[in-house]
Amino acid sequence: MGFHFPLMPRVFMSIRKENRSPLAWVMGQTPDIPDNCQWCTFLRNHDELTLEMVTDEDRQWMLQEYAPQPRMWLNLGIHRRLAPLLDNNRKKIELAFSLLFTMPGSPVIYYGDEIGMGDNIWLEDRNSVRTPMQWDTTTNAGFSSPSVRDLYTPIIESAAYKPEKVSVQDQISDNDSLLNKIKYMISVRKCHEAFCCNTFKWVDLKNDHTASYNRENGGETILIINNLSSSEQTINLNNTQITLSNYSILLYGNGSINLKDQTLVLKPYQFIWMLI
Repeated sequence: MGFHFPLMPRVFMSIRKENRSPLAWVMGQTPDIPDNCQWCTFLRNHDELTLEMVTDEDRQWMLQEYAPQPRMWLNLGIHRRLAPLLDNNRKKIELAFSLLFTMPGSPVIYYGDEIGMGDNIWLEDRNSVRTPMQWDTTTNAGFSSPSVRDLYTPIIESAAYKPEKVSVQDQISDNDSLLNKIKYMISVRKCHEAFCCNTFKWVDLKNDHTASYNRENGGETILIINNLSSSEQTINLNNTQITLSNYSILLYGNGSINLKDQTLVLKPYQFIWMLI
């Protein structure tokens, strides 16, 4: 297995540009791999969001869009967590996870991103994204019992991301929480063989604001449609090669789905997984 480093920044580029072109480009450049190998895909990890595998122009664009303060830069990348990168916007965060869980590869989740943890850009080196896991609102966010000064890194204290706002304890009993949404997405993914292999085929919906593709394996085909845009997108499936005569919706995000007579209306950043 190997980390698919070039894919990760293109996820952020496509969401910000509201266009699938960066994702389409990198998938077109991805080489075939042996059947007994797999990519590790990820949105964030314990290091900076590396920009080594993009052009100089794209690197400057990413820094401008996602790291407006020089303090957010580190080496050839950005030391910020997923939620702050995506403006702490629940819809964008879920969309990013939809892309992570449905594109080829074995997804890797960095601790805390499943509850929307924040970062501390004022910590040195890579420690901004290595703060203690926020389990609850007890001492040290339930991470450890020593005094605060003995922790390797301090607990996040910013208003939007402190443990009183973001914790496992708060989200685990809330059916609508980010944590439970991610857990449900994982459970759906694990039930379908189409996600376990490297088959991937773009579906042309005549709309570049969407990232749409099929995953196929084990006799099943799953259609995934992600609205990368901050605006509503109407898709007339009669203009495509898709006929939804017999389908079931496996999962969707960001509100109810509007699908009628081969016309699909996706809200901003909405996504849908369909067994067709």
